[in-house]
Amino acid sequence: MNIILFCDPAIRQNLLPLTFTRPVSEIRVGIFTITEKWEHLAGMSVSFLTEKYLADKFSLEDDHSNFYINGALLPNEALVEEIKSLKLGEALYSGETLLAINGDNLDLRSPADIKDATTSVRRECVSTCTLVRNLWDIFVLNGSEIRSDFKVMTAGRVSHPVYDKATIVYNEENIFIEEGVKIRAAILNAENGPIYLGKNAQVHEGAIIKGPFALGEESHINVGGKMRGDVSIGPHCKVGGEVAASVIFGYSNKGHEGYLGNSVLGEWCNIGADTNTSNLKNNYAEVKIWNYTKKGFVNTGQQFCGLIMGDHSKCGINTMFNTGTVVGVSANIFGAGFPRNFIPSYSWGGAAGFETFQLRKAYEVAEKVMERRNKHLDNTEKAILEHIFEETQQYRVWDKKA
Repeated sequence: MNIILFCDPAIRQNLLPLTFTRPVSEIRVGIFTITEKWEHLAGMSVSFLTEKYLADKFSLEDDHSNFYINGALLPNEALVEEIKSLKLGEALYSGETLLAINGDNLDLRSPADIKDATTSVRRECVSTCTLVRNLWDIFVLNGSEIRSDFKVMTAGRVSHPVYDKATIVYNEENIFIEEGVKIRAAILNAENGPIYLGKNAQVHEGAIIKGPFALGEESHINVGGKMRGDVSIGPHCKVGGEVAASVIFGYSNKGHEGYLGNSVLGEWCNIGADTNTSNLKNNYAEVKIWNYTKKGFVNTGQQFCGLIMGDHSKCGINTMFNTGTVVGVSANIFGAGFPRNFIPSYSWGGAAGFETFQLRKAYEVAEKVMERRNKHLDNTEKAILEHIFEETQQYRVWDKKA
């Protein structure tokens, strides 16, 4: 059984800008990315059927016994067994959504090829079936996914103890601490959900953490940080201030005071000091956000929705993000006032107006930022960023006016 996670084209489009730089399955929700969930539950490594410009970084490993699985699908044990039970040529559906197909020698080279491969025998899924279809699903599902991942991650294992006597712990049996974690004079409250602290993570003095909560490897909760529950922070992040119902993918910083709620940050983002996100409209109406499929704003059906920020984007100190703001890849936002609530990729500016953040300058910033985490902006990464720069030019309307 060789698992290939494919990007459903319609779902991928709905999940932009986060999927400009990664396959759908590389989205983090809970402790793990969707890719990691499949690896843990299926007990094997997986590969990707994704956009051509991403394929050099996220490769396809074809084998003699291939199971193609929708990369937006969140696995559970029953679902994994149901997919394994598919006979050659059978496809598993939920309504009109293809979940998985057992297909050998299909020679699929792009996600669009999946449509031509679905003439197989059709089965309707009987297991619990949840897909990340929309941007807001990431933070809406995050608390339940932390609980689910916590059971998988900690099964049969023993947590390291909380050595620090000044740290206050509630419901310690619902807390799992990996090797190398350092905690100093913090409050860990796992009464409402589990708390997972990854390898070599640090929780600094005065931090307050309420579960469900997940902290990735080598990440930090800074002095006085307030994590209010349903929060996931990926590896190599530094996070402070007040955070609620939000997901930070990895290698990103929100190190200072300021509120982040019902939001998702990609990788290599930086949030300036005292930046705040509004996650609730003054009239308590459901929030609308930009959608790349509709090329306009769509209703989320959510009363709470804050900031969605693509990889490599930054904002300056005291930035104010309006409810339901979507920021693309490699944007740089600064200045007084509320910027618009759709900021295209490679935008430079703020409420006073934007200009294009040129690709050469974006490379320079990315190189410096990545070097701080001992990573290198190689030609593969540059090619991805260049493709996104060209693809998103249509949204930078000031270029057209010039």
